[in-house]
Amino acid sequence: MKPQNIEDLSFQIIDKEAGDHGFDSLKWPIVRRMIHTSADFEYIETVRFHSRAIDAGIKALKKGCSIITDTNMAKAGIRNNAQCFIKDEDVVKTASDNNLTRAEAAVDKACDIMEQGIYVIGNAPTALLRLIDLIKTGKAKPALIIGFPVGFVNAAESKHDLIEMDFPYISNVGRKGGSNIAASVVNALIILTEGGQY
Repeated sequence: MKPQNIEDLSFQIIDKEAGDHGFDSLKWPIVRRMIHTSADFEYIETVRFHSRAIDAGIKALKKGCSIITDTNMAKAGIRNNAQCFIKDEDVVKTASDNNLTRAEAAVDKACDIMEQGIYVIGNAPTALLRLIDLIKTGKAKPALIIGFPVGFVNAAESKHDLIEMDFPYISNVGRKGGSNIAASVVNALIILTEGGQY
């Protein structure tokens, strides 16, 4: 089978197994791509969308917004050009000098270019917590946060804090997440934008 045939068949299987999932025609392509990436149907129950999230994301993409991510793995998986500062020398130095994680220092570095862009977090809860703080203090103004940090320390808690904000986000509850999931959400938004489905 050709790659496109495999993907098409995969989506047919997901649609059948998901049944009456309750998502609309904009949310379902995003959730379905998350499931396709992970083979994990639990995202149907755990994914969360802010009411303005899809609108904000697609409008930003149409304007050619910056996409910044916390990992090079997510960067590699995103269809459009994305930026990641986690390994930049100045980020490493700033983190060391100021007792920060590199993920936190990378968020700080991205403040200027993230305005009306999309910040994608698929690994570090510290990045998401830092971003939330910067938004609350008016120092960061992305159009959309895609927040899927993964793990056992502050992953669920950081996503809880994000979901409690009245700010455009796509996220989930619990420990699950990862760079592959975060990238799949961005790609689904890109496909929706390019395909004229919005």
